[in-house]
Amino acid sequence: MEPLFNEAQPIPFHAMAAMLAIVIGAIQFSMKKGGIKHKALGYIWVSLMLFVSISSFFIHEIKLWGNYSPIHLLSIWTIFSVGLAIYFVRVGNIKRHRQVMIALYGFALILTGLFTLLPGRAMNQVVFGM
Repeated sequence: MEPLFNEAQPIPFHAMAAMLAIVIGAIQFSMKKGGIKHKALGYIWVSLMLFVSISSFFIHEIKLWGNYSPIHLLSIWTIFSVGLAIYFVRVGNIKRHRQVMIALYGFALILTGLFTLLPGRAMNQVVFGM
């Protein structure tokens, strides 16, 4: 984990929050839905996702459009989708809530996480020691 912790903030906090969100999301998929535990973990997961998304705007490793890159578009999509998922659960549309949450997990965490493993990135050094 040393290469990650050698990075400037907010990269270490951003990455740690994303890794925690991956773990909590996996737990959420495997547990009973709708109960107090699901809701409590859901609040934590949503908070982590918002932290990861917002903190990404302070990370400027890849500069394609000024200080920003396509990953920042995903951050905007994530913030919007979190709000949409909360809306759906509050109006009782559990099917759409589930669909949005699964898409968030897959795109905003797993797919994006795979990009952090590209050569030259801190997570590549953490995972592969390169």
